[in-house]
Amino acid sequence: MAAIREAAIAEFSENGLKGTSTQAIAARAGLTKPQLHYYIKGKEELYEELLMSVMSDWKGMFDAGSTDPGKVLGDYIRSKLDQAFDKPEISRIFTREVLDGGKNLAKFWPDSRARTREKANIINSWIARGLMQPVDPYVLLMSIWSMTQFYADSAVQVQQLVNPGQPGFQPDREALVKELTALVLRGCGIPTA
Repeated sequence: MAAIREAAIAEFSENGLKGTSTQAIAARAGLTKPQLHYYIKGKEELYEELLMSVMSDWKGMFDAGSTDPGKVLGDYIRSKLDQAFDKPEISRIFTREVLDGGKNLAKFWPDSRARTREKANIINSWIARGLMQPVDPYVLLMSIWSMTQFYADSAVQVQQLVNPGQPGFQPDREALVKELTALVLRGCGIPTA
């Protein structure tokens, strides 16, 4: 199943649900198509499992229990960047699904909306207590998502613009975490370390 999952991640990341065949997943996993279907019913169930994996990974990244907005936002940025660098294909599957209209995310949106509202309420509570400047919490959250997921979704662009002679180049993760965290915290009026 691990080989099938890895093959499916690669295929869906490159081709989306519509462009991926069970034959391609089987070939990439080193199986015949009948062998693949012994383990899975079809590509749709595998695709849904991968989408659930993304949503599950993102679910616990925002520490709602802390009262320090600088720490929470810094840890959130680090977690999102870690996932962008460690699991870029998973991010690309999600992004491709959204670009294709998000039809396969219909049952995930209600929970996602609720979790985003919770985060927005926490940010608003920090603002109300004077722990940060007034900002639109949804703009803040979506800006963090775009700044971090960019490094997964547009890895080729990053490599071509920053270091075109080195295929597979990745920026220094720690430097990037520090830079993005400082940028976000300054924008929120939160002192940086």
